[in-house]
Amino acid sequence: MNYTLLEKTTLLGLVLLLHWAIPGQAEAYFSYNASIKQAYQKAVALRIDESAAILARLKIQDPDNLAVYHIENYLDFFRLYINENAEEYSILKKHLDQRLNKIKAGNPQSPYYLYAQGDIFLQWSLVRLKFGDYLGAFSNAGKAFRLLKKNQEKFPNFMPNYKDLGLLHAMAGTIPDNYQWGLKLLGGMQGSIAQGKAELEKVMRYARQNDFLFEDETVVYYAFLVLYLENDAEEAWKILQNQNLDAAKNPLHCFLKSSVALRSGHNNEAIDMLSKYTKQGSAMDFPALEFQLGLAKLRRLDDDAAQHFSSFLSNFRGRNNIKEAYQKLAWSELIKGNTSGYKRYLQLCSQKGVADFGSDKNALEESQSGFMPDPVLVRARLLFDGGYFQKAYDLLKEKETYTWPNQGLQLEYTYRSGRVLHGMSRWDDALKLYRQTIAMGRESTYYFACNAALQAGLICELRKDYPQAQRYFQLCTEMRPSDYRTSLHQAAKAGLGRLKGLKF
Repeated sequence: MNYTLLEKTTLLGLVLLLHWAIPGQAEAYFSYNASIKQAYQKAVALRIDESAAILARLKIQDPDNLAVYHIENYLDFFRLYINENAEEYSILKKHLDQRLNKIKAGNPQSPYYLYAQGDIFLQWSLVRLKFGDYLGAFSNAGKAFRLLKKNQEKFPNFMPNYKDLGLLHAMAGTIPDNYQWGLKLLGGMQGSIAQGKAELEKVMRYARQNDFLFEDETVVYYAFLVLYLENDAEEAWKILQNQNLDAAKNPLHCFLKSSVALRSGHNNEAIDMLSKYTKQGSAMDFPALEFQLGLAKLRRLDDDAAQHFSSFLSNFRGRNNIKEAYQKLAWSELIKGNTSGYKRYLQLCSQKGVADFGSDKNALEESQSGFMPDPVLVRARLLFDGGYFQKAYDLLKEKETYTWPNQGLQLEYTYRSGRVLHGMSRWDDALKLYRQTIAMGRESTYYFACNAALQAGLICELRKDYPQAQRYFQLCTEMRPSDYRTSLHQAAKAGLGRLKGLKF
Protein backbone atom coordinates (compact mmCIF):
# COMPACT_ATOMS: atom_id res chain seq x y z
CA MET A 1 0.00 0.00 0.00
CA ASN A 2 1.32 3.45 -0.93
CA TYR A 3 0.95 6.40 1.46
CA THR A 4 1.15 10.09 0.70
CA LEU A 5 3.61 12.22 2.65
CA LEU A 6 0.72 13.64 4.70
CA GLU A 7 -0.54 10.14 5.50
CA LYS A 8 2.95 8.99 6.48
CA THR A 9 3.48 11.90 8.86
CA THR A 10 0.01 11.43 10.32
CA LEU A 11 0.67 7.72 10.98
CA LEU A 12 4.04 8.54 12.55
CA GLY A 13 2.34 11.09 14.79
CA LEU A 14 -0.25 8.52 15.89
CA VAL A 15 2.46 5.97 16.68
CA LEU A 16 4.34 8.50 18.80
CA LEU A 17 1.14 9.59 20.50
CA LEU A 18 0.21 6.02 21.37
CA HIS A 19 3.76 5.33 22.57
CA TRP A 20 3.57 8.11 25.13
CA ALA A 21 -0.12 7.81 25.98
CA ILE A 22 -0.33 4.09 26.75
CA PRO A 23 0.64 3.47 30.41
CA GLY A 24 3.93 1.60 30.86
CA GLN A 25 5.22 2.39 27.39
CA ALA A 26 7.56 5.26 28.41
CA GLU A 27 11.20 4.30 28.70
CA ALA A 28 12.41 3.99 32.29
CA TYR A 29 15.52 5.97 33.19
CA PHE A 30 17.81 6.97 36.05
CA SER A 31 17.79 10.59 37.23
CA TYR A 32 19.47 11.50 40.51
CA ASN A 33 17.71 14.84 40.59
CA ALA A 34 17.12 17.25 43.47
CA SER A 35 14.27 15.18 44.92
CA ILE A 36 16.30 11.97 44.76
CA LYS A 37 19.21 13.73 46.44
CA GLN A 38 16.90 14.98 49.18
CA ALA A 39 15.57 11.45 49.74
CA TYR A 40 19.12 10.11 49.93
CA GLN A 41 20.18 12.79 52.42
CA LYS A 42 17.16 12.06 54.60
CA ALA A 43 17.99 8.34 54.43
CA VAL A 44 21.60 8.74 55.59
CA ALA A 45 20.38 11.04 58.37
CA LEU A 46 18.17 8.06 59.37
CA ARG A 47 15.04 10.15 58.84
CA ILE A 48 13.58 7.05 57.24
CA ASP A 49 9.90 8.03 57.20
CA GLU A 50 10.66 11.41 55.61
CA SER A 51 12.79 9.77 52.93
CA ALA A 52 10.10 7.15 52.28
CA ALA A 53 7.47 9.90 51.86
CA ILE A 54 9.59 11.65 49.22
CA LEU A 55 10.14 8.40 47.34
CA ALA A 56 6.44 7.50 47.51
CA ARG A 57 5.56 10.89 46.00
CA LEU A 58 8.16 10.41 43.25
CA LYS A 59 6.66 7.05 42.31
CA ILE A 60 3.49 8.94 41.42
CA GLN A 61 4.98 12.10 39.98
CA ASP A 62 7.97 10.53 38.21
CA PRO A 63 7.03 6.84 37.83
CA ASP A 64 9.74 6.02 35.27
CA ASN A 65 12.67 7.24 37.38
CA LEU A 66 14.33 4.04 38.59
CA ALA A 67 16.71 5.90 40.92
CA VAL A 68 13.78 5.73 43.37
CA TYR A 69 14.31 1.98 43.85
CA HIS A 70 18.04 2.37 44.40
CA ILE A 71 17.58 4.94 47.17
CA GLU A 72 14.64 2.99 48.58
CA ASN A 73 17.01 0.10 49.23
CA TYR A 74 19.02 2.32 51.58
CA LEU A 75 15.94 2.52 53.80
CA ASP A 76 15.72 -1.25 54.16
CA PHE A 77 19.47 -1.45 54.67
CA PHE A 78 19.47 1.00 57.57
CA ARG A 79 16.33 -0.47 59.14
CA LEU A 80 17.79 -3.96 59.15
CA TYR A 81 21.41 -3.12 59.90
CA ILE A 82 20.50 -0.96 62.90
CA ASN A 83 17.39 -2.68 64.30
CA GLU A 84 18.42 -6.30 63.52
CA ASN A 85 14.77 -7.32 63.74
CA ALA A 86 14.40 -10.91 62.51
CA GLU A 87 10.71 -10.55 61.60
CA GLU A 88 11.42 -7.37 59.67
CA TYR A 89 14.29 -9.13 57.91
CA SER A 90 12.05 -11.97 56.70
CA ILE A 91 9.62 -9.39 55.26
CA LEU A 92 12.01 -6.86 53.77
CA LYS A 93 14.38 -9.32 52.09
CA LYS A 94 11.57 -10.01 49.60
CA HIS A 95 12.14 -6.49 48.28
CA LEU A 96 15.53 -7.43 46.82
CA ASP A 97 14.25 -9.25 43.74
CA GLN A 98 11.37 -6.81 43.31
CA ARG A 99 13.72 -3.82 43.16
CA LEU A 100 16.19 -5.56 40.90
CA ASN A 101 13.40 -6.43 38.46
CA LYS A 102 12.32 -2.79 38.40
CA ILE A 103 15.87 -1.61 37.72
CA LYS A 104 16.42 -4.21 35.00
CA ALA A 105 13.61 -2.54 33.07
CA GLY A 106 15.83 0.51 32.69
CA ASN A 107 18.22 1.50 29.94
CA PRO A 108 21.25 -0.86 29.88
CA GLN A 109 23.31 1.96 28.37
CA SER A 110 22.99 4.05 31.50
CA PRO A 111 26.02 3.84 33.84
CA TYR A 112 23.53 3.57 36.71
CA TYR A 113 21.91 0.42 35.27
CA LEU A 114 24.53 -2.04 36.52
CA TYR A 115 25.79 0.21 39.31
CA ALA A 116 22.43 0.41 41.10
CA GLN A 117 22.08 -3.39 40.95
CA GLY A 118 25.62 -3.90 42.27
CA ASP A 119 25.18 -1.37 45.07
CA ILE A 120 21.95 -3.04 46.18
CA PHE A 121 23.63 -6.46 46.25
CA LEU A 122 26.50 -5.01 48.30
CA GLN A 123 24.09 -3.56 50.85
CA TRP A 124 22.27 -6.87 51.15
CA SER A 125 25.57 -8.67 51.56
CA LEU A 126 26.25 -6.55 54.65
CA VAL A 127 22.73 -7.12 55.96
CA ARG A 128 22.95 -10.90 55.51
CA LEU A 129 26.27 -10.90 57.34
CA LYS A 130 24.61 -9.08 60.23
CA PHE A 131 21.97 -11.81 60.44
CA GLY A 132 24.49 -14.67 60.29
CA ASP A 133 23.65 -15.70 56.72
CA TYR A 134 27.27 -16.09 55.58
CA LEU A 135 26.39 -18.07 52.46
CA GLY A 136 23.98 -15.38 51.31
CA ALA A 137 26.45 -12.63 52.24
CA PHE A 138 29.24 -14.10 50.11
CA SER A 139 26.85 -14.83 47.26
CA ASN A 140 25.51 -11.26 47.20
CA ALA A 141 29.02 -9.80 47.47
CA GLY A 142 30.09 -11.89 44.48
CA LYS A 143 27.11 -10.69 42.44
CA ALA A 144 27.87 -7.10 43.42
CA PHE A 145 31.48 -7.46 42.34
CA ARG A 146 30.66 -8.97 38.94
CA LEU A 147 28.08 -6.27 38.14
CA LEU A 148 30.36 -3.44 39.25
CA LYS A 149 33.36 -4.87 37.40
CA LYS A 150 31.35 -5.12 34.20
CA ASN A 151 30.11 -1.56 34.67
CA GLN A 152 33.66 -0.35 35.23
CA GLU A 153 34.68 -1.90 31.91
CA LYS A 154 31.78 -0.16 30.14
CA PHE A 155 32.13 3.17 31.96
CA PRO A 156 35.71 3.48 33.29
CA ASN A 157 35.23 7.12 34.34
CA PHE A 158 32.02 6.57 36.29
CA MET A 159 33.01 7.36 39.89
CA PRO A 160 30.31 5.52 41.88
CA ASN A 161 31.78 2.23 40.58
CA TYR A 162 35.01 2.91 42.47
CA LYS A 163 33.20 3.69 45.73
CA ASP A 164 32.00 0.09 45.98
CA LEU A 165 34.88 -1.62 44.16
CA GLY A 166 37.36 0.12 46.46
CA LEU A 167 35.70 -1.46 49.47
CA LEU A 168 35.43 -4.91 47.85
CA HIS A 169 39.01 -4.94 46.54
CA ALA A 170 40.38 -3.92 49.94
CA MET A 171 38.44 -6.64 51.72
CA ALA A 172 39.22 -9.39 49.19
CA GLY A 173 42.72 -10.08 50.43
CA THR A 174 41.87 -10.10 54.14
CA ILE A 175 39.24 -12.85 54.33
CA PRO A 176 40.13 -15.07 57.33
CA ASP A 177 41.01 -18.72 56.75
CA ASN A 178 37.79 -19.98 58.35
CA TYR A 179 35.81 -18.14 55.65
CA GLN A 180 37.96 -19.15 52.68
CA TRP A 181 35.14 -21.40 51.49
CA GLY A 182 33.30 -18.23 50.52
CA LEU A 183 35.89 -17.25 47.93
CA LYS A 184 34.25 -19.43 45.28
CA LEU A 185 31.03 -17.49 45.75
CA LEU A 186 32.91 -14.26 45.17
CA GLY A 187 33.54 -15.38 41.60
CA GLY A 188 37.29 -14.94 41.49
CA MET A 189 37.25 -11.54 43.18
CA GLN A 190 40.79 -10.47 43.99
CA GLY A 191 42.30 -7.27 45.25
CA SER A 192 44.46 -5.63 47.86
CA ILE A 193 44.29 -2.91 50.45
CA ALA A 194 46.48 -0.70 48.26
CA GLN A 195 44.17 -1.15 45.27
CA GLY A 196 41.03 -0.44 47.27
CA LYS A 197 42.58 2.57 48.94
CA ALA A 198 43.70 4.01 45.60
CA GLU A 199 40.20 3.60 44.15
CA LEU A 200 38.55 5.35 47.10
CA GLU A 201 41.13 8.15 46.93
CA LYS A 202 40.28 8.57 43.25
CA VAL A 203 36.63 9.09 44.15
CA MET A 204 37.47 11.55 46.93
CA ARG A 205 39.65 13.63 44.59
CA TYR A 206 36.75 13.74 42.14
CA ALA A 207 34.30 14.72 44.90
CA ARG A 208 36.47 17.67 45.94
CA GLN A 209 36.08 19.13 42.46
CA ASN A 210 32.52 18.04 41.63
CA ASP A 211 29.08 17.69 43.16
CA PHE A 212 29.13 14.01 44.16
CA LEU A 213 26.10 12.58 45.93
CA PHE A 214 27.98 9.74 47.64
CA GLU A 215 30.92 11.78 48.99
CA ASP A 216 30.34 11.22 52.73
CA GLU A 217 29.70 7.53 52.10
CA THR A 218 33.04 7.24 50.28
CA VAL A 219 34.96 9.06 53.01
CA VAL A 220 33.49 6.76 55.66
CA TYR A 221 34.53 3.68 53.66
CA TYR A 222 38.01 5.18 53.36
CA ALA A 223 38.30 6.00 57.06
CA PHE A 224 37.27 2.48 58.07
CA LEU A 225 39.74 0.97 55.58
CA VAL A 226 42.50 3.05 57.18
CA LEU A 227 41.30 2.10 60.67
CA TYR A 228 40.71 -1.63 60.31
CA LEU A 229 42.90 -2.71 57.40
CA GLU A 230 45.83 -0.29 57.63
CA ASN A 231 45.65 -0.17 61.42
CA ASP A 232 46.14 3.59 61.51
CA ALA A 233 43.53 4.70 64.04
CA GLU A 234 44.84 8.24 64.40
CA GLU A 235 44.77 8.85 60.66
CA ALA A 236 41.20 7.50 60.48
CA TRP A 237 40.22 9.92 63.24
CA LYS A 238 41.75 12.85 61.34
CA ILE A 239 39.93 11.87 58.16
CA LEU A 240 36.51 12.00 59.83
CA GLN A 241 37.41 15.15 61.76
CA ASN A 242 38.05 16.89 58.45
CA GLN A 243 34.74 15.76 57.00
CA ASN A 244 31.63 17.85 57.62
CA LEU A 245 29.79 15.22 59.68
CA ASP A 246 27.11 16.48 62.09
CA ALA A 247 27.53 14.21 65.12
CA ALA A 248 25.25 16.37 67.29
CA LYS A 249 22.16 15.85 65.11
CA ASN A 250 22.78 12.98 62.70
CA PRO A 251 22.73 9.63 64.57
CA LEU A 252 24.64 7.81 61.84
CA HIS A 253 27.38 10.45 61.81
CA CYS A 254 27.55 10.28 65.61
CA PHE A 255 27.87 6.50 65.52
CA LEU A 256 30.58 6.52 62.86
CA LYS A 257 32.68 9.25 64.48
CA SER A 258 32.35 7.79 67.98
CA SER A 259 33.27 4.32 66.66
CA VAL A 260 36.55 5.69 65.33
CA ALA A 261 37.09 7.77 68.48
CA LEU A 262 36.72 4.65 70.61
CA ARG A 263 39.30 2.81 68.50
CA SER A 264 41.82 5.66 68.35
CA GLY A 265 42.26 6.61 72.00
CA HIS A 266 39.92 9.61 71.81
CA ASN A 267 37.70 8.29 74.57
CA ASN A 268 36.89 11.64 76.18
CA GLU A 269 35.89 13.02 72.78
CA ALA A 270 33.62 10.00 72.26
CA ILE A 271 31.89 10.63 75.60
CA ASP A 272 31.45 14.31 74.80
CA MET A 273 30.11 13.55 71.32
CA LEU A 274 27.68 10.86 72.44
CA SER A 275 26.45 12.93 75.39
CA LYS A 276 25.67 15.90 73.13
CA TYR A 277 23.78 13.96 70.48
CA THR A 278 20.12 15.00 70.35
CA LYS A 279 17.56 13.07 68.34
CA GLN A 280 16.01 15.20 65.62
CA GLY A 281 12.36 14.87 64.61
CA SER A 282 11.55 11.54 63.02
CA ALA A 283 15.10 10.15 63.07
CA MET A 284 15.33 6.45 63.86
CA ASP A 285 16.09 5.38 67.38
CA PHE A 286 19.68 4.16 67.53
CA PRO A 287 20.20 2.13 70.75
CA ALA A 288 23.81 1.37 69.77
CA LEU A 289 24.68 4.96 70.72
CA GLU A 290 23.76 4.12 74.32
CA PHE A 291 25.95 1.03 74.14
CA GLN A 292 28.87 3.11 72.89
CA LEU A 293 28.40 5.73 75.60
CA GLY A 294 28.35 2.99 78.24
CA LEU A 295 31.53 1.49 76.78
CA ALA A 296 33.33 4.84 76.69
CA LYS A 297 32.36 5.62 80.28
CA LEU A 298 33.33 2.15 81.48
CA ARG A 299 36.76 2.61 79.93
CA ARG A 300 37.14 5.76 81.99
CA LEU A 301 35.87 3.79 85.01
CA ASP A 302 32.93 6.17 85.44
CA ASP A 303 30.35 5.08 88.02
CA ASP A 304 27.36 5.69 85.72
CA ALA A 305 28.52 3.50 82.84
CA ALA A 306 26.11 0.67 83.73
CA GLN A 307 22.96 2.73 83.20
CA HIS A 308 23.78 3.16 79.51
CA PHE A 309 24.19 -0.59 78.96
CA SER A 310 20.87 -1.13 80.75
CA SER A 311 19.24 1.49 78.50
CA PHE A 312 20.64 -0.27 75.42
CA LEU A 313 19.28 -3.63 76.56
CA SER A 314 15.86 -2.14 77.34
CA ASN A 315 15.46 -0.52 73.92
CA PHE A 316 17.29 -2.84 71.50
CA ARG A 317 15.38 -5.69 69.87
CA GLY A 318 18.21 -7.02 67.73
CA ARG A 319 20.66 -9.90 67.95
CA ASN A 320 24.19 -8.65 68.34
CA ASN A 321 26.04 -7.00 71.26
CA ILE A 322 23.50 -8.36 73.76
CA LYS A 323 25.97 -10.78 75.33
CA GLU A 324 28.69 -8.15 75.34
CA ALA A 325 26.38 -5.64 77.05
CA TYR A 326 25.71 -8.14 79.87
CA GLN A 327 29.43 -8.88 80.07
CA LYS A 328 30.19 -5.16 80.44
CA LEU A 329 27.52 -4.87 83.14
CA ALA A 330 29.26 -7.78 84.89
CA TRP A 331 32.61 -5.99 84.63
CA SER A 332 31.11 -2.80 86.05
CA GLU A 333 30.12 -4.83 89.11
CA LEU A 334 33.43 -6.67 89.31
CA ILE A 335 35.57 -3.51 89.38
CA LYS A 336 33.36 -2.23 92.22
CA GLY A 337 34.07 -5.42 94.18
CA ASN A 338 30.56 -6.87 93.78
CA THR A 339 31.27 -10.48 92.78
CA SER A 340 27.63 -11.59 93.20
CA GLY A 341 26.56 -8.87 90.75
CA TYR A 342 29.26 -10.02 88.35
CA LYS A 343 27.99 -13.60 88.45
CA ARG A 344 24.36 -12.51 88.04
CA TYR A 345 25.09 -10.58 84.85
CA LEU A 346 27.33 -13.35 83.49
CA GLN A 347 24.42 -15.76 83.92
CA LEU A 348 22.23 -13.45 81.81
CA CYS A 349 25.08 -13.19 79.31
CA SER A 350 24.99 -16.95 78.81
CA GLN A 351 21.22 -16.92 78.25
CA LYS A 352 20.56 -13.86 76.10
CA GLY A 353 21.57 -12.82 72.58
CA VAL A 354 23.66 -14.66 70.00
CA ALA A 355 27.37 -15.27 69.60
CA ASP A 356 27.96 -14.71 65.89
CA PHE A 357 30.80 -12.20 66.20
CA GLY A 358 34.01 -11.80 68.20
CA SER A 359 32.91 -9.64 71.11
CA ASP A 360 29.76 -11.68 71.77
CA LYS A 361 31.68 -14.93 71.37
CA ASN A 362 34.24 -13.72 73.89
CA ALA A 363 31.49 -12.73 76.32
CA LEU A 364 29.86 -16.17 76.00
CA GLU A 365 33.21 -17.86 76.52
CA GLU A 366 33.74 -15.90 79.73
CA SER A 367 30.23 -16.71 80.98
CA GLN A 368 30.81 -20.45 80.43
CA SER A 369 34.35 -20.65 81.72
CA GLY A 370 33.61 -20.58 85.43
CA PHE A 371 36.75 -18.43 85.74
CA MET A 372 36.48 -15.02 87.40
CA PRO A 373 38.76 -12.34 85.94
CA ASP A 374 41.06 -10.37 88.18
CA PRO A 375 39.58 -6.89 88.90
CA VAL A 376 42.96 -5.17 88.53
CA LEU A 377 43.55 -6.70 85.10
CA VAL A 378 40.02 -5.77 84.02
CA ARG A 379 40.58 -2.16 85.12
CA ALA A 380 43.92 -2.08 83.28
CA ARG A 381 42.31 -3.49 80.16
CA LEU A 382 39.54 -0.89 80.22
CA LEU A 383 41.94 2.00 80.84
CA PHE A 384 44.17 0.81 78.00
CA ASP A 385 41.23 0.51 75.60
CA GLY A 386 40.29 4.07 76.50
CA GLY A 387 43.78 5.37 75.79
CA TYR A 388 44.55 6.12 79.47
CA PHE A 389 47.94 4.46 79.23
CA GLN A 390 49.68 6.07 82.20
CA LYS A 391 46.84 5.17 84.57
CA ALA A 392 46.89 1.59 83.29
CA TYR A 393 50.67 1.46 83.66
CA ASP A 394 50.57 2.71 87.26
CA LEU A 395 47.89 0.15 88.09
CA LEU A 396 49.89 -2.76 86.66
CA LYS A 397 53.13 -1.51 88.21
CA GLU A 398 51.62 -2.12 91.63
CA LYS A 399 51.36 -5.82 90.74
CA GLU A 400 54.93 -6.14 89.45
CA THR A 401 56.08 -8.45 92.27
CA TYR A 402 52.75 -10.16 92.79
CA THR A 403 52.63 -13.95 92.47
CA TRP A 404 49.66 -14.79 90.30
CA PRO A 405 47.68 -17.87 91.39
CA ASN A 406 47.71 -19.55 87.97
CA GLN A 407 49.44 -19.47 84.58
CA GLY A 408 46.46 -17.90 82.82
CA LEU A 409 46.53 -14.78 85.00
CA GLN A 410 50.32 -14.53 84.72
CA LEU A 411 50.00 -14.75 80.94
CA GLU A 412 47.37 -12.03 80.92
CA TYR A 413 49.45 -9.76 83.16
CA THR A 414 52.48 -10.11 80.86
CA TYR A 415 50.34 -9.48 77.78
CA ARG A 416 48.54 -6.44 79.21
CA SER A 417 51.80 -4.95 80.43
CA GLY A 418 53.11 -5.24 76.87
CA ARG A 419 49.99 -3.62 75.44
CA VAL A 420 50.26 -0.65 77.81
CA LEU A 421 53.95 -0.13 77.04
CA HIS A 422 53.09 -0.35 73.33
CA GLY A 423 50.50 2.38 73.85
CA MET A 424 53.17 4.50 75.55
CA SER A 425 55.46 4.00 72.50
CA ARG A 426 58.00 2.07 74.60
CA TRP A 427 58.41 -0.37 71.75
CA ASP A 428 61.49 -2.30 72.89
CA ASP A 429 59.91 -3.01 76.28
CA ALA A 430 56.63 -3.95 74.61
CA LEU A 431 58.33 -6.34 72.17
CA LYS A 432 60.12 -8.07 75.03
CA LEU A 433 56.81 -8.72 76.80
CA TYR A 434 55.10 -9.76 73.57
CA ARG A 435 57.80 -12.36 72.98
CA GLN A 436 57.34 -13.64 76.53
CA THR A 437 53.58 -13.85 75.97
CA ILE A 438 54.07 -15.82 72.74
CA ALA A 439 56.53 -18.20 74.39
CA MET A 440 54.19 -18.85 77.32
CA GLY A 441 50.86 -18.92 75.51
CA ARG A 442 51.16 -19.92 71.85
CA GLU A 443 49.67 -23.35 72.52
CA SER A 444 46.92 -22.11 74.85
CA THR A 445 43.33 -21.27 73.90
CA TYR A 446 43.71 -17.72 75.23
CA TYR A 447 43.97 -15.00 72.59
CA PHE A 448 46.87 -13.22 74.34
CA ALA A 449 49.71 -14.85 72.39
CA CYS A 450 47.89 -14.51 69.06
CA ASN A 451 47.36 -10.79 69.57
CA ALA A 452 50.88 -10.38 70.95
CA ALA A 453 52.19 -11.74 67.62
CA LEU A 454 49.94 -9.35 65.70
CA GLN A 455 51.01 -6.35 67.78
CA ALA A 456 54.70 -7.30 67.53
CA GLY A 457 54.25 -7.43 63.76
CA LEU A 458 52.73 -3.95 63.78
CA ILE A 459 55.67 -2.54 65.74
CA CYS A 460 58.16 -4.15 63.33
CA GLU A 461 56.17 -2.85 60.34
CA LEU A 462 56.25 0.66 61.81
CA ARG A 463 60.01 0.35 62.24
CA LYS A 464 60.30 -0.89 58.64
CA ASP A 465 61.69 -4.21 59.83
CA TYR A 466 59.53 -5.93 57.23
CA PRO A 467 60.99 -9.48 57.38
CA GLN A 468 60.36 -9.63 61.12
CA ALA A 469 56.90 -8.09 60.71
CA GLN A 470 56.06 -10.75 58.15
CA ARG A 471 57.18 -13.51 60.52
CA TYR A 472 55.01 -12.18 63.35
CA PHE A 473 51.94 -11.70 61.13
CA GLN A 474 52.34 -15.24 59.79
CA LEU A 475 52.74 -16.58 63.32
CA CYS A 476 49.51 -14.87 64.32
CA THR A 477 47.59 -16.66 61.54
CA GLU A 478 48.96 -20.02 62.70
CA MET A 479 47.58 -19.77 66.26
CA ARG A 480 44.07 -20.96 67.08
CA PRO A 481 42.71 -19.05 70.09
CA SER A 482 39.12 -19.62 71.13
CA ASP A 483 38.41 -15.85 71.28
CA TYR A 484 38.78 -13.17 68.58
CA ARG A 485 40.40 -15.61 66.13
CA THR A 486 38.58 -14.27 63.07
CA SER A 487 39.35 -10.59 63.72
CA LEU A 488 42.97 -11.27 64.71
CA HIS A 489 43.62 -13.42 61.66
CA GLN A 490 41.96 -10.85 59.40
CA ALA A 491 44.19 -8.11 60.84
CA ALA A 492 47.28 -10.28 60.36
CA LYS A 493 46.30 -11.06 56.76
CA ALA A 494 45.82 -7.36 56.18
CA GLY A 495 49.37 -6.84 57.49
CA LEU A 496 50.73 -9.50 55.16
CA GLY A 497 48.83 -7.85 52.32
CA ARG A 498 50.42 -4.48 53.07
CA LEU A 499 53.89 -6.06 53.00
CA LYS A 500 53.26 -7.99 49.80
CA GLY A 501 54.18 -5.19 47.44
CA LEU A 502 57.28 -4.12 49.34
CA LYS A 503 60.82 -5.16 48.46
CA PHE A 504 62.79 -6.53 51.40
